[in-house]
Amino acid sequence: MRKLCPNLDRDDSLDTVLEVPIPDEMLINAPGADKRRGAGGANMRAWLKAQAFDRATVDGQATASAELQLFLNVVGSPLIPCPVPHDRAFSRSIRDSSIQASTAKYIIQQYIAATGGQAALQGVQSMYAVGKVRMCASEFHLGDQAVTAAAQGGRAEVGGFVLWQKSPEVWFFELIMAGHKMSAGSDGKVAWRQSAADRSHVSRGPPRPLRRSLQGLDPRSIANLFSDAVCIGEKIIGGEECFILKLEAGAATLRARSAAAFDIIHHTVWGYFSQRTGLLIQLEDSHLLRMKSGKGARRSENIFWETSMESVISDYRHIDGINIAHGGHTAVTLFRYGEGSVNHKRKLEEGDVDGGGGGFQRAQPQADLNKDPDAAGHNK
Repeated sequence: MRKLCPNLDRDDSLDTVLEVPIPDEMLINAPGADKRRGAGGANMRAWLKAQAFDRATVDGQATASAELQLFLNVVGSPLIPCPVPHDRAFSRSIRDSSIQASTAKYIIQQYIAATGGQAALQGVQSMYAVGKVRMCASEFHLGDQAVTAAAQGGRAEVGGFVLWQKSPEVWFFELIMAGHKMSAGSDGKVAWRQSAADRSHVSRGPPRPLRRSLQGLDPRSIANLFSDAVCIGEKIIGGEECFILKLEAGAATLRARSAAAFDIIHHTVWGYFSQRTGLLIQLEDSHLLRMKSGKGARRSENIFWETSMESVISDYRHIDGINIAHGGHTAVTLFRYGEGSVNHKRKLEEGDVDGGGGGFQRAQPQADLNKDPDAAGHNK
């Protein structure tokens, strides 16, 4: 990961600290870059010239930018289904609950112990994570036909990200990929997403944490999120016997996230906790949205979008006494169906590499924040 940018005009000047670290692969693959080792300065210059952070999409880039925006919006910065209760996992008793709920609370206590213990987790005031991601579209289904990304000439995109978090509801996230930069954040009252090619959009409903932070980066929030879950069984994941915890977003939360043009039908999350280590090794969620289409007699016609995400979490390492995941892989499936819609299915994949640290910066909403409720329809 490249964290410093050399001064390309003067050799005796100080390096500039990059806001978002750049993976070396991005520099090597830049147009005009030198593939030989040791040409880092020249590659950085070529990469900077190829960026389009502040440029609108041109006609020749329309298709590529549309696919990239799909990556950034759907895979880059999704939110979890519901708000995270404050430290409920550390205070709730396993008594006076159903067997499924009591079992889930016991599993969460094992997870807390496996990630560092209650004292260590409650002692964390802020955190940050830095890493790189690789995203690609693996398959596209139109009706009964399936086309692979390779047949479409698709390729993987590499990017770098940085995440600051002070509490589950106060966070800021930036991602750079293929010359595009997107940011998302929450100040505890409003969550938003913004990029150079699109206006800022507010996420409807109560502020919620970034899903990426629950992919093994923030054990405290993971424990609190699943404090209201129920245990629904067991499953073997990658050779590990796991308990399955299930949590569904409440009706009030779903109504708050809906608008006149769309309804959130359900949003469910599942956590798979290893029986051997107690750690979270897989996170899944499913999100169903109904778009209200048509006018007059056709007003009853609806189109449904179903988004399923499956994250395998791996490479746990201790950072300041907290057991943090440093690797993983996420597969996303988008499925559209309904009256007046040609059924199609899209699969996206993302791999996370490295992360962890401590620190925080303020997260404030963008000045051009779009608070039109219908415009935020695709904010998960």
